[in-house]
Amino acid sequence: MGRVVTLGEIMLRLSTDSGVRIAQADNFCAHYGGGEANVAISLANFGHDVYFASKIPDGLGEGVVKHLNRYGVHTNFLLKGGSRLGTYYVEAGIGERAANVIYDRAGSSFAEMTESEWQKEELFNNVDIFHISGITPALSSSWKKTTISLIEAAKEAGCKISFDINYRGKLWSQKEAGETISEILPLVDYCSAGKLDALYLLGIPEATEQENELVYYYQEIRKKFPAISVLYSTKRTVVSASCNELIGTLWMDDHYYESQNHVINPIVDRVGAGDAFSGGVLHGILAQKSPQEMIDFATAASALKHTIHGDCNQFSEPEVNSFLLAGSGKINR
Repeated sequence: MGRVVTLGEIMLRLSTDSGVRIAQADNFCAHYGGGEANVAISLANFGHDVYFASKIPDGLGEGVVKHLNRYGVHTNFLLKGGSRLGTYYVEAGIGERAANVIYDRAGSSFAEMTESEWQKEELFNNVDIFHISGITPALSSSWKKTTISLIEAAKEAGCKISFDINYRGKLWSQKEAGETISEILPLVDYCSAGKLDALYLLGIPEATEQENELVYYYQEIRKKFPAISVLYSTKRTVVSASCNELIGTLWMDDHYYESQNHVINPIVDRVGAGDAFSGGVLHGILAQKSPQEMIDFATAASALKHTIHGDCNQFSEPEVNSFLLAGSGKINR
């Protein structure tokens, strides 16, 4: 199996119960979550040797260590220091009302870092994949520079670079994101990017007449950033906050692949489903699965994530494979 380093911010997540608004809540369900940490947990569940790099304070930070260790993620590169752990609140959606996220992450130990505090030679030694997302450079001007320098160091050490664009409009503008991401993508090998990223962040013209417009967007992204060898995203049909349809898509070796359509009803918790999908794709790359096997597995992992509370996927590779073989809703005896 592979050796992977993921790097980003992990936060305390406080969620309301379904049907309860944040302003009226008298209790919250606590979890830890963050895009790169969620990917690390997925990959550890699938049997890989995974390290998560971040910075956390004492006190609440101890819960983060226990959370990651519980799933087999190594915390050797989890720095201690700073004054607070970032927090975010999730108001659960239901029916026609979408979920709502409120961030309280300013001044966190990770966000306040002004430069890399890791020994890069040690961080990237014998690492197959370095995974990071667009959330990290969105945190500050310092993190924009640090993100690029870390990616360059990983590339120099021989790592493949995995980047999830993961645009968050509450953190930066489309213009700012597009400029920074366009500087990062020439260094990237595996990228999570979809139609909206192509249109609004990467400046790719809208498709006119195309039987499958995603093929067009993937081709145009590859023309602009030829170092990218794998592109992937999901096509999600939102029937309601409680019912979605999900198809995984993959562009690899100049061919387009799609998974079956997963009807997820009811959704228990959608947060982290994209990270489960990314983890599934990276697992497929490391395990040298065929492209079709890769996208089927990744989409199944994402569909399963919708069925559990919290940010992270909690299913092993045999469990995902069993789900694929059995089909939706059948009892495993």
